[in-house]
Amino acid sequence: MPQSSEVPEIEPREAEARIAAGAYHVDVRESDEVRAKRIPGAARLPLSEFLTRYEETVPKGTPIVVSCRSGARSGRVTAFLLEQGYDAVNLAGGILAWEEDGLPVEQG
Repeated sequence: MPQSSEVPEIEPREAEARIAAGAYHVDVRESDEVRAKRIPGAARLPLSEFLTRYEETVPKGTPIVVSCRSGARSGRVTAFLLEQGYDAVNLAGGILAWEEDGLPVEQG
């Protein structure tokens, strides 16, 4: 998977607005991390399964918001999706920044 330098990132409030407007939100954390907490409504596709399952899960032609715990793994996934022709952005700071901004999280 490519490195995440120069990947488009958005802040949590902008991500929330994009998701509310219809962007597909995919969380690439592993199952044990999601059980602790998650962003409501996010689709789950663990990084360990991403390369083999993204085509069946992530819709092409729809804006995509990618998230993880802190934004590092989701940055690599965003770079990969961009290379495949997807319209993807990374959630800067991941779920940690989302929660820090006071946005809703739930128990996974």
